Amino acid sequence: MLQKKVCMLGSFSVGKSSLLRRFVENMFDDQYHTTIGVKVDKKVMNVSGEDLTLVLWDIYGEDAFQKMRMSYLRGMHGYILVVDGTRRQTLEDALALNERVVAEIGKVPAVLALNKFDLTDQWEIDPGREAELTAAGWTVARTSAKTGDAVEKAFLQLAQAMSAK
Repeated sequence: MLQKKVCMLGSFSVGKSSLLRRFVENMFDDQYHTTIGVKVDKKVMNVSGEDLTLVLWDIYGEDAFQKMRMSYLRGMHGYILVVDGTRRQTLEDALALNERVVAEIGKVPAVLALNKFDLTDQWEIDPGREAELTAAGWTVARTSAKTGDAVEKAFLQLAQAMSAK
């Protein structure tokens, strides 16, 4: 069975751990728990009739005081770049992080998850900006770890892109 390493990347408190928990366990917890270092999970998906084991690395979030260690990315086959749609700055921070990732390991499949889409009344990401990202080649998913919307789809899109490589 094929195994692929997938990293969850993004700023502090954007929902990386919540998305993973929803994807792996189909659960959501309103309590915030800071990820310290890395937490690793696994999930098997069927992609084009073949089983694929995703080895999921939930890496602590970046903030002004702590940058992510690029050594965590070694051997990565793809990643989900998570943004909190209710905090516009997390998108710009994620795109800057993406530039560092590409410089360090090269281009690998990625999905941009605009998370917390259940909070549309607080949404700060302009639809025009989202269209620009799609036009620039990003696979964009509007996800909600709370409701589960588009979570499975985002991981499936990434798994399909990694399987095509």
